Amino acid sequence: MDHGRRPRGGLEQQVLAALAGAPGPLTPGQVRDRLDGDLAYTTVMTVLARLAAKGVLTRIRAGRAYTYRLIGDEAELTARRMRRLLDVGGDRTAVLTRFVDALSPDDERLLVELLTAAESADEQPR
Repeated sequence: MDHGRRPRGGLEQQVLAALAGAPGPLTPGQVRDRLDGDLAYTTVMTVLARLAAKGVLTRIRAGRAYTYRLIGDEAELTARRMRRLLDVGGDRTAVLTRFVDALSPDDERLLVELLTAAESADEQPR
């Protein structure tokens, strides 16, 4: 086993963390400088391109190059990941049932409150 390898998705998570901690958009070189290890520039560019294709990052033209920034905050990114996982799962009812069954009582109460508030908002005249 190669102990130098990152866990699956580990580099993406590191790139997201680097962008989340930045005051503004970053170039691939700036992202690379914020990461641990000696990654190839092309590796960082590939990860950034994949994250942009997934809709997690936005790519902004800056002269002849591009800069990248997160779309939304950490909560929005987590919600997008959850939605993507739900979309690729087979039986939505089974997946959601297992998710709810695994919630703590506090999280379950919060979910009920959020669903009730969303339902009330939907019933308001526009």
